[in-house]
Amino acid sequence: MLAIALFKALEAVRPGVTEGELDKITENSVRSQGGEPGFMKVPGYRHTICTATNEVIVHGIPGSYPLKKGDVICIDAGVYYKGLHTDMADTVIAGGDEAATPEVRKFLDIGKKALWAGIEQAKAGNRVGHISKAIQDIVEGSGYSVVRTLVGHGVGKELHEEPEVPGFLATKIERTPLLKEGMTIAVEVIYAMGGHEVVYANDDGWTIKTADNSLSAVFERSILITNAKPMVLTQ
Repeated sequence: MLAIALFKALEAVRPGVTEGELDKITENSVRSQGGEPGFMKVPGYRHTICTATNEVIVHGIPGSYPLKKGDVICIDAGVYYKGLHTDMADTVIAGGDEAATPEVRKFLDIGKKALWAGIEQAKAGNRVGHISKAIQDIVEGSGYSVVRTLVGHGVGKELHEEPEVPGFLATKIERTPLLKEGMTIAVEVIYAMGGHEVVYANDDGWTIKTADNSLSAVFERSILITNAKPMVLTQ
């Protein structure tokens, strides 16, 4: 449900469309499939998606801003259905790849590569640190920064559950949580072209951006841990 709704919104991204219109497209798709917008379960939040355009990293409130050609926008959304949550994000360019510089296209390609490398490590018997290291090696090995204060997470009966799934390794892998068959987690690559420091963008209490105003992006999928390959629930 979530993948269908989110990709419907991503396909609608183009110069002139507003973040609010993308929110409505996503909400209509979620509800038409019989689900509820998961983010509306978060106290005080009234939208289906969070939008993060250019230097905004996460939790931007979709409003009246019309996208400009070359804007880089992340759409993050969740679905609540029969007592369970899923969570997912993807980042695209308004106007398509040709609207961006080669540097920006490379930046987004690295994020996608890091996401799938992290997911590949998400199997029973491995640890969260295997995911973290795979993401960090690709992102920071390419000259970018993994944001330290925002992380992936368990997802299920609550939108955010244990364990935390950072995109960087802060301790030895063997000290990080063990991955077990049946766990559902949201693997997230949250990174910036410049430094990893973040600040609140304004006084809305939600919107977080890069401290140096550098470009940011997020790629996220909800997955199920199995004894074989991880199952991507938001494919």
